[in-house]
Amino acid sequence: MSWKAGLSRHLTAIRFFACPTSPASRGVLGWFKKNYTDLKALNPQLDLLLRTSDNAMPAVTTELTFTLQDQLRFMIQDGRFKDENETISEARVEAAKAYLNTDWQTIRNERWASPGFDPCRPYIEESHPNWRDDPKIASDLKTYLALKDAADEQLAVIKSGPNDEFKRAQNALLMCQRVDLWCAGEAEVEAAVKHLAKLGKRFNSLEPDLPEYISEYYPGSDDLRD
Repeated sequence: MSWKAGLSRHLTAIRFFACPTSPASRGVLGWFKKNYTDLKALNPQLDLLLRTSDNAMPAVTTELTFTLQDQLRFMIQDGRFKDENETISEARVEAAKAYLNTDWQTIRNERWASPGFDPCRPYIEESHPNWRDDPKIASDLKTYLALKDAADEQLAVIKSGPNDEFKRAQNALLMCQRVDLWCAGEAEVEAAVKHLAKLGKRFNSLEPDLPEYISEYYPGSDDLRD
C-alpha cells in the first residue's frame, strides 16, 4: 500500500487503455476496478483515467519529463549515434559526452558579467546586432561566450546525424512512458504501474506537497508578540 500512497509525488497522471469486450484487456480492467477507489483516496490530485474503445491495445501510460541530458545518455547507452553505414559515430558520441560535461552553472553566472547587458535578452540580435564586436562586452563575456559557443557547436554536431536520428531517438525515449499489456494479468498490470512510478521518481521534478500544519515555529521579533 505504501507505494500507492506516493504515486502523486512523482506522477501527474496515469492513463489506462483497454477494449471493453476483449479477453486481452481483462487484466487492465480488473486491476483498475479493484484499485481505483484506494488509489484516488490516497492520491486525490492524481489523474486516474480509463480510456476504452473497440480493439484498443491494453496499456498504461504516464507523463515523464525527460531532459536533453536524459536523451543524450539514452542515445549513448543504446548505441543510437550511427552513421549511414550503421557504424557508431565517434564524432557525435564525443560531442554528446562533451555536452553532458558542460558547466551550466558557470554559464548562468557569467551571463551577467557585463553590467546592464544580457546576451539572452529577447530580440537582442535585432536591437543590438553587433554586440559581439563590442570590445567591452566581448571582454566581460569572454568566459560565457567560450562555454556557450562550445555547447552550441556540440549540439549542432549531435543533431547532424542522418535519417532524423535525433528525432527518432527522442520519440523512442518518449515510448518509455507507455507499457503495453496485451493479455497481461492483474499482477503484470500492477508491476507496470510500479515501473512507471519508479521512472517518475527518477525523471519528474514535481513540487513537494507542503504540510497542512505548522512543523516549525519561530517567535519573531518582540514587537510583533503583542
